[in-house]
Amino acid sequence: MLASLAIRDVVLIERLDLAFGAGLTALTGETGAGKSILLDSLGLALGGRAESGMVRAGQPQASVAAAFHPPSGHPAFDILREQGIEPEEDLVLRRVVQADGRSRAFVNDQPVGVALLRRLGATLVEVQGQHDQVGLADPSSHGALLDAFGVLEPRRAATAESWGAWRTATKRLVEAREAIAAAQREEEWLRHAVAELRDLNPEEGEEDRLAAERQRLQQGERRAEAIAAAIAELTPRDRRAATPARALREAARALERLPPPNDEAQPAIAALAAAQDALAEAETALQNLLHEGGPDPRRLEQTEERLFALRAAARKHSVAVVDLAEFAAGLRARLEALDAGSGRVAALERDEAAARKAYLAAAAALTDARRDAAARLEKAAAKELPPLKLDRARLVIDIAAKDEAGWGPDGQDRVAFLVSTNPGQTPGALAKIASGGELSRLMLALKVVLARGSPVPTLVFDEVDSGIGGATAAAVGERLARVAERLQVLVVTHSPQVAARGAAHLRVAKQVKGGRAETRVETLPDSERREELARMLAGERVTDAARAAAESLLADAR
Repeated sequence: MLASLAIRDVVLIERLDLAFGAGLTALTGETGAGKSILLDSLGLALGGRAESGMVRAGQPQASVAAAFHPPSGHPAFDILREQGIEPEEDLVLRRVVQADGRSRAFVNDQPVGVALLRRLGATLVEVQGQHDQVGLADPSSHGALLDAFGVLEPRRAATAESWGAWRTATKRLVEAREAIAAAQREEEWLRHAVAELRDLNPEEGEEDRLAAERQRLQQGERRAEAIAAAIAELTPRDRRAATPARALREAARALERLPPPNDEAQPAIAALAAAQDALAEAETALQNLLHEGGPDPRRLEQTEERLFALRAAARKHSVAVVDLAEFAAGLRARLEALDAGSGRVAALERDEAAARKAYLAAAAALTDARRDAAARLEKAAAKELPPLKLDRARLVIDIAAKDEAGWGPDGQDRVAFLVSTNPGQTPGALAKIASGGELSRLMLALKVVLARGSPVPTLVFDEVDSGIGGATAAAVGERLARVAERLQVLVVTHSPQVAARGAAHLRVAKQVKGGRAETRVETLPDSERREELARMLAGERVTDAARAAAESLLADAR
């Protein structure tokens, strides 16, 4: 629902803030007062064309902000999420136009493109006017409106579900065919790669284990070198050099040859004997270490060959060593798919054919239901047309089959609302066949019967009563009020019969202030509504009879 409209420096409007409620709001005023400026301002906020002429003379820019309270689940919220804008309870569309004609657009004070403003506006407001129509005049909306009228949501859902299943089956079939074609193109390489990786047989975590083993074996070599160096120090290569053991023995023998008494040499002799024992123990320990933990060059060579082979294969196929096993499994699967491809494709072809058949059945059922709903809608519209001075008009709902390229989740039908306004006339598009006033009244008649399914919560009718009066104007007012029981309706009218039906009444007037014309809008209480209706009935000179007639209109509306 449109909650408010704030206009700044647009043509004749310097500053205007309007609040709107639910139901029917009538906007009246003399010709030239500025009613069209209000609609142009609203259109600007909804993404309409911006022109420099909209900026009030002498001002650098004009701005319009329209605030809405969309119902929960409204399509506008989905559009906002698509654009990464977090929805809020209120939705404010704002447009700023510079004096040179350039414009900027905002949604909840976030800068956006005008195209987004236009998308959002189309979900929030429908305008039906003498020259500009959106909503029902757009044939792309007719299918959804017919379905909503016929309460065909279960059939639409079933068709959409079967369409999705068919698309999934088709995608799987296409992917299988493409995979087989690709595999056939590289079959020779594929078989060679599979055989090579099968011989290599990479295992999960093998690289880490081999690297750790290699490091351990390399450390064993360095350990053996250190032990050998220690042994070499105890057994010099030069045989003429005295070994430490021999030196200890010779020293002990020299001390033993001391003439007696040689008691003072006994500690030294004992120490030398102990040193000989310790040296012998050290030599034995070093030999044991060398034999027990000696290097294994063959094992190191095998480990390095395996590790390097794995890494070479990984580089060749541009994968990590850790992913070689998974890569090999993928190649085997592609080869298996090639070998068993024809059988798999045949199965997928059967699945695709079954899914297509299910979609065709669901779409055909939806088409049948649409034809039944179309007949009921044509009949309902026919009842609404005569009171609106459209006795000779006839609504025709054309349901044509689309080419297969046009099929989709909403079925196979192209739905179009057509109209003929005279007997014998070939029905044509709404916007092309009917005149401005006829078109507006046609739209009103359709809105009466389609209001329940309308996705747009606010309707604007611009002079829907043009060229009519009396009973026809009263019929227009009565139908606008009926539509307003479900939707918010704004109507610009010159008809007192229509204005009297409004739950709210806004009067648009032009006054001269400081030598400049300015448009003002005021909300009329009941007492002033009677006077405004009387003016509309009588013209410049309001009579008591006109006031009485205005009071009668208000009473009838109540």
